[in-house]
Amino acid sequence: MRRFFSYGPINSKRHYYAPREKLLQQSYTQLVGEYPDEDGHYVTVWAPRQCGKTWVMQEVVEMIKSTGQYEVGIISVQSLKKEKSEKKVLEILIEKLKISFGKSFASIEQISDIPRLFTKQYFKKPVILILDEFDALLEEFINDFANIFRDIFISRTNEKNKKSHEKTHLLHGLALVGVRSVLGIENQTGSPFNVQRSLHIPDLTFDETVGMFKWYEKESSQKVEETVVKALYEETRGQPGLTCWFGELLTETYNHNPGKPITMYNFEEAYGAATHILPNNNILNIISKVNTPPYDEWVIGLFETSDKIEFKFNDKIINYMYMNGVIAEEKVGHKEYYVKFSSPFVQKRLFDYFSNQIFSHMGQLIHPLDAMKDAISEETLHIRNIIKRYRTYLKKNHDTFFKNVPRRKTDLKIYEAIYHFNLYRYLYDLLKTRGVEVIPQFPTGNGKIDLILKYRQKTYALELKSFNNIYSFEKGIDQAAGYGRQMGLEEIFFLVFVELTEEDATQLEKEIEKNGIKVISIPIAIL
Repeated sequence: MRRFFSYGPINSKRHYYAPREKLLQQSYTQLVGEYPDEDGHYVTVWAPRQCGKTWVMQEVVEMIKSTGQYEVGIISVQSLKKEKSEKKVLEILIEKLKISFGKSFASIEQISDIPRLFTKQYFKKPVILILDEFDALLEEFINDFANIFRDIFISRTNEKNKKSHEKTHLLHGLALVGVRSVLGIENQTGSPFNVQRSLHIPDLTFDETVGMFKWYEKESSQKVEETVVKALYEETRGQPGLTCWFGELLTETYNHNPGKPITMYNFEEAYGAATHILPNNNILNIISKVNTPPYDEWVIGLFETSDKIEFKFNDKIINYMYMNGVIAEEKVGHKEYYVKFSSPFVQKRLFDYFSNQIFSHMGQLIHPLDAMKDAISEETLHIRNIIKRYRTYLKKNHDTFFKNVPRRKTDLKIYEAIYHFNLYRYLYDLLKTRGVEVIPQFPTGNGKIDLILKYRQKTYALELKSFNNIYSFEKGIDQAAGYGRQMGLEEIFFLVFVELTEEDATQLEKEIEKNGIKVISIPIAIL
């Protein structure tokens, strides 16, 4: 029986996968060309990590081989990542070409000699070459390779009256996989490889995700409840690596009784483990990319709840964040694009990471003799009184705890998200020993954050926002009511961080009825 697999390229014979036939055909056509007798295309194949680029190319190689019309090879240049010697790079490249195509090549001394590798001296048919992990090369080599491939391409177009197999250089099609730099983002002088087409590998669709689990159901005779697959997709947004990792957790690690359906109970257990105790290379890589300047403060700024950030792929930081799986684009209307986190799971993991990094020690949360009888009973949480304690804590510790936290460079004010991290850590540390579950939620994928408190089978929702003006405050009240209605709650708490004195802030303390939903507004002064 097949398995879910997230540790590198999948094996189509042993693992569950989405067939992606349309994408494979598109990739095939890109390489062999619309008019195969003449020329194929030179393409860059790009997507964030663990999105299936290598698998797509491996499948396309098999499709091309089956035609018998081309000599095709796929090699990875990941091992050349730290090589600084041009001679050594070419030596290893020649060895990899030898293995991939099953033939010997003469040594070459410089990158400018590459064109003679793709001549009739070595090949009798047109050649299609895929260089995987191409952006692992040093920037200097990326540009040199791109230049020489461009020369080969132009040379072939100059022989437009010849068929592909008659041309001087037989490199019919080329794919450079995983290439940020070749797209011209990091190259200060612009990309020399301006003859390429771009092939983007998208995340899985919901139907593709459902299809893999239907396949599992058929083979295992174990039902997976629809709500489980829906929750999995909502959390991962179809990111292939995370989707298959959760598939593995659900069908193997936390599948305690294969004779019974996989339910939301299984999902919640797997999700809790994935969040707290299980390492995942995808998430570890993302954290490693955002924990140093300037990326750390940029991500913290992305947790702001007010203004959206325009998505511009030629912005160096946005490009870096996208290619490393931190963010995705959000389309608004027919022409506007904004930045959002790539998935709720990634957003939660980053929120948790920064919360713990910035506030690793929270100090004394309440007075040692405070029994909290007015805040938590055997059956109920009294949110007002819990937040009252937080306001006291914040006022007492503000100067100490917030002295060295990240601040916006424009006005030196503390990032809004810092307060959200602090409140979350306060509530988590204060209430976890009392059986209260504190869960950050991000309904939109942007800065909007809600804290969900679960206690004695009851759910409490706290929507967090920073105060800008009365208009946005009143609009926030309406949004909070709508969110409470979606959750099926009778009331929702609207926590507003305000840069006002406590006396002025109290004017925002209100209870408002909105279409049957009680919105309880609680201001938190942060001056």
